[in-house]
Amino acid sequence: MKPHRGTLILVLGILSIVVCGFLGIPAWLMGGGDLKEMDAGLMDPSGRGNTNAGRICGIIGTVLLVLSVIGAVVFLAIFFAAGAAKFH
Repeated sequence: MKPHRGTLILVLGILSIVVCGFLGIPAWLMGGGDLKEMDAGLMDPSGRGNTNAGRICGIIGTVLLVLSVIGAVVFLAIFFAAGAAKFH
């Protein structure tokens, strides 16, 4: 059996929420893949809890990243539209 990467995935997931949302993508993908390998009996299942928690944190971090990018785009669109309207 392969050793689990639960701690790594959990750290990536937490960092995706706290520091950098881009780390949520690998946490999400690695967590999902590792859970499938655990279900198939190919990976040590003792890290299932950390792996699942890291995957969930990665999902949350990715969603927060997407929402912040959308918010920034909307803010900039409003900002530039207001600026353009000021000169007309």
